[in-house]
Amino acid sequence: MIRFLGNIEAKADAKGRLFIPAQFRKQLQIASEERLIMRKDVFQDCLTLYPESIWNEELNDLRSRLNKWSEEHQSVFRQFVSDVEIIIPDAGGRILIPKRYLQLCKIRSDVRFIGVDNKIEIWAKEKTEQPFMSPEMFGKALEEIMKNNAD
Repeated sequence: MIRFLGNIEAKADAKGRLFIPAQFRKQLQIASEERLIMRKDVFQDCLTLYPESIWNEELNDLRSRLNKWSEEHQSVFRQFVSDVEIIIPDAGGRILIPKRYLQLCKIRSDVRFIGVDNKIEIWAKEKTEQPFMSPEMFGKALEEIMKNNAD
């Protein structure tokens, strides 16, 4: 099972190339994951890198919940899969972020890789300078989630 942990700063070059942090590359190598799937996050202005096997699991999960005879469901599925990129890191572990993604997520040079369980998020560094939630909101939300799932 692949798990990415960490919050690592990096720099993209002028062409949008950057190195996947060594600890994440090691996890990918251990799991024999050579191809990554990149898409803009559904909710946030960041990019999400999925190891190909994880992407396939998520895609299968989504597809299993959709009615193929529903126009709305087909549109949701099409939207989800239409704007992805297959990313293959070079021998040194460097990837190229397409220009449209750089613009969508306002990534210039300084980025932050965040390991989020079985995925990796790539953020413009300045968007990560503040907590994603206030400590009070985080504590309350976590308490509520854990209380509801304690059964």
